Amino acid sequence: MSKTSTSTINNTDLDKRLRLFLKKAKKPLIVILGPTASGKTALSLDLAHKFKGEIISTDSRQIYKEMDIGTDAILPSQQEGIPHHLLGIAKPDKTITTAEYTELALEKIKDIYKSKHVPILVGGTGLYISSIIFSYQIPRVPPDEKLRAKLYKEAEKKGNEFVHAKLAKIDPEAAKRIHPNNLRYVVRALEINMTTGENKIDIKKKSPFNTFLIGLNWNREKLYERVNLRVDLQLKRGLLDEVKTLLKKGYKENSPAMSSLGVKEIIPYLKGKATLDECVEVLKKNTRNYAKRQMTWFRRYDKVHWLEMG
Repeated sequence: MSKTSTSTINNTDLDKRLRLFLKKAKKPLIVILGPTASGKTALSLDLAHKFKGEIISTDSRQIYKEMDIGTDAILPSQQEGIPHHLLGIAKPDKTITTAEYTELALEKIKDIYKSKHVPILVGGTGLYISSIIFSYQIPRVPPDEKLRAKLYKEAEKKGNEFVHAKLAKIDPEAAKRIHPNNLRYVVRALEINMTTGENKIDIKKKSPFNTFLIGLNWNREKLYERVNLRVDLQLKRGLLDEVKTLLKKGYKENSPAMSSLGVKEIIPYLKGKATLDECVEVLKKNTRNYAKRQMTWFRRYDKVHWLEMG
């Protein structure tokens, strides 16, 4: 991991490498990866302005509408005129599979090339990023809502580990790849197996893109401070009202969007099952743990141009 003391693309060495890359690449694809609250959005705007880029979100929660605060999605007023794609494209109760997301993202990349611009992937969902840059052929299995509801109910009553153990019995390889706390992916893997009788296999093919990966790496202590600060700012911006509105509209707690960080932790307070302080502490802890898992995923990638942020 190279040491670079900067938070923007103004670093001369990286700037030169990017320009050389874009000069040679036939199908350039810039990827900005890093944990939540690491500064990916600010860097993406810098890059987009400098290299005629358009931004494609690789955040599995920012695809949902009506939850901009909880997902910390960039608002239109903050986009500085840069085209942003795959933000707020689905209602909170709609399931978007990774296969469906990948198809949408690949179409956007084609459109961006037609405009003679550079596509920039930005976000923290490792599976989304991998599905694009490694050209995964992901099975299209429609969601089984009854089975999904049953599995979520089991997780609620008996814990995530119980559901993860089910997956380990029928698909040990998937269980190794998926953390027990990543309930959505655990349920999806079970759903595929129990619906089709086959394990979830993502076929990896040679990427059609020339990729340039930029990773944002923070000292863990400083990153956790940024995470805590972000949660505090979300509350000031109206996170409680946002979640309250989602519940009033009838979105169920086990729907895809409602299990998001920044939403599921607030629900117990709104239902009188916990104090606000308790819920905020859980949210901060869960977000810190999520950031740690993101970095574990991203460190597996080769040829990442790491920026040391602090």
